[in-house]
Amino acid sequence: MSDFLERSEAEQYASWFKALADATRIQIVTLLARGGAPMTVGEIVAAVAVGQSTVSHHLKGLTEVGFVLVEREGSFSRYRLNEECVEAFPSAADVVMGRPAPVPAAADAGRDRWGRSR
Repeated sequence: MSDFLERSEAEQYASWFKALADATRIQIVTLLARGGAPMTVGEIVAAVAVGQSTVSHHLKGLTEVGFVLVEREGSFSRYRLNEECVEAFPSAADVVMGRPAPVPAAADAGRDRWGRSR
């Protein structure tokens, strides 16, 4: 591992950390992680007790970095946690702190550390 983190990789990690640098976003990610099923904006609003526009704004930020995925169903959307992205997050923290990233399993050999196909 190089002592220097490439700019593109640093930008990716920064976007992840920035996406989680808000208490409401942490609540949303936690809710989706523990809920086990996709949720509508209304269901999320009821659980985190903030306004619909605020939840929608935070969901947009979380989807832009890949933590949350959107499933369109007719006239509404359901949101779910992107397990591959969330599983890669601890590796990002390790790399930023100068620790070696965990080696991916053999089944994941065709994917990068963020779960994307190579």
